[in-house]
Amino acid sequence: MSGLQKICLGFFVVLMGAASLNYIPGLTDDDGLAFGIFALDLFDDALHAASALWALIAALTSRAAARTFCLLFGALYLGDGALGLVTGSGYLDFGIFTGGVLDLPLGFKILANLPHLALGSIALVSGIMAGPAKA
Repeated sequence: MSGLQKICLGFFVVLMGAASLNYIPGLTDDDGLAFGIFALDLFDDALHAASALWALIAALTSRAAARTFCLLFGALYLGDGALGLVTGSGYLDFGIFTGGVLDLPLGFKILANLPHLALGSIALVSGIMAGPAKA
């Protein structure tokens, strides 16, 4: 198993963790906010679970599939986090389309979008640094 495939396995674990946040007692407050910062709904859980499944399939398929996952997932999640940092809404959950630009404190926007910024950056850099497989 290549290093990229192992990275994809790591993404599988992290994304399944994100998908399960709403179902672990004590991680959400009385307002339904995970860690008191952001709300995750069934659509978000499904998005995280689908991304996790994609990561697992890529990890178990091939190095090339793992690199494709890292590049595409990384670009999508990094872009979503960057948009959320600027506007308060992302596009993966359609928030920018349904809620528009939100007037939120910068500190809140940073905390709320940090997971997507970090995961997207790690995946994208991993995919780029690995380069295509040698023939």
